[in-house]
Amino acid sequence: MTSTLFYNGTIITCNEEREVFKNGAIVIENGLITYVGETPTDKDEYHETINLNGDLLLPGLINTHGHVQMSLLRGYGDDLPLKMWLEEKIWPIEAKFNPEIAKWGSYLSLVEMIRTGTTTFVDMYDHMDEVAQAVEQTGIRGKLCRGIVALGSEEEKKLKLEEATRFAKDWNGKADGRITTMMSPHAPYTCDPDFIAKIVDKSIELDVPIHIHMSETIQEVEQNVEQYGNRPVKHLEEIGVFDRPTLVAHAVHVNDEEIDILARHDVKVSHNIISNLKLGSGIAPIRKMLDSGITVSLGTDSSASNNNLDLFEELKQVAILHKGIELDATLIHAETALQMATKYGAQALWLEDKVGSLEVGKEADFIVIDTNSPFYQPSSHNPISHLVYSGSGRDVKDVYVQGKPIMKDRQLLTIDEERVYYEVNRVMKLLLNE
Repeated sequence: MTSTLFYNGTIITCNEEREVFKNGAIVIENGLITYVGETPTDKDEYHETINLNGDLLLPGLINTHGHVQMSLLRGYGDDLPLKMWLEEKIWPIEAKFNPEIAKWGSYLSLVEMIRTGTTTFVDMYDHMDEVAQAVEQTGIRGKLCRGIVALGSEEEKKLKLEEATRFAKDWNGKADGRITTMMSPHAPYTCDPDFIAKIVDKSIELDVPIHIHMSETIQEVEQNVEQYGNRPVKHLEEIGVFDRPTLVAHAVHVNDEEIDILARHDVKVSHNIISNLKLGSGIAPIRKMLDSGITVSLGTDSSASNNNLDLFEELKQVAILHKGIELDATLIHAETALQMATKYGAQALWLEDKVGSLEVGKEADFIVIDTNSPFYQPSSHNPISHLVYSGSGRDVKDVYVQGKPIMKDRQLLTIDEERVYYEVNRVMKLLLNE
């Protein structure tokens, strides 16, 4: 059994006690963490030793909502409200996507996420086999689902449900356990109640969670009331969605009663603060959610609506914007923001026994931050404050998943980055010239 000691760094555990070891170390054996604490005096017993030279080592970040193929649409339809953005710009061009386009869009997002310290991500989209294959080949971790927009004929809806079910069944647990799956109705406004109920049944049959967009805009909520007589939260509760483990994206427009329902059913929330701001959708009541015990995690949404996948930007925004809204500088400390991108993210994906914090027995998904820059000085002050308020995904130098490096010294080890850029521009040129 080989062991690797990372030592002489600041180890940020993101565990329940939020421990930080200034002269810290971590030991990895066969992909698992076997020690976290102060740097040991005797280093001879380890097969390999890596001197961190004062850099920060922390859990890999967890992005709990996105659509990786939409990296191809970065900058394509900016400065529009959600409904117009979807119906006039995004859905028409998405209809032209094929497996090859999906492949290179996926790889482009994986390049960006790995480079900025994300080790686990959620994806809800079409052509999901291409996404899963990219996850398998690159070494990152994915919670994946075939999102279903059920606006077509009954035959189309049947085929989409069959495809989503097949994907969830075939890929769950694959890639050495790095891929897990969910069932995913796109949203209450794109899937009727009977169809969502069928997805709930498949979730039970396959024993996988449900992921869904919900209450992203005021218009969406009003439409739900007009069509079905209830706001989206009560609507989904009555269909039986929340009887299953459920992760909702957005939850921007939820009232106190709805927050109580989400808390009662232990529904997890992916807070997509930058995407919601850019689309003019609003700002979720995160303080009330946290006070109610709801697990709130962070997601970027797609790089078509964000326009990047750097979770460090979400970290800073969630820590500062809510302070300004609530007129409370003590709200969402830097430590809590970081938990939302690590430990709470793992909880939101039902992966807390594997990842999200640096603890003995967990899988070794972690990143190393280069502190040789002005943003992390003076080093005597709070390193988590530096990370959240001053840091950037561009400071990430090393990325490990299951103890294996997938980026080392800022060099990607599992992706031909130059080819990805070439192929992305090639397929988009063909797509736009059709």
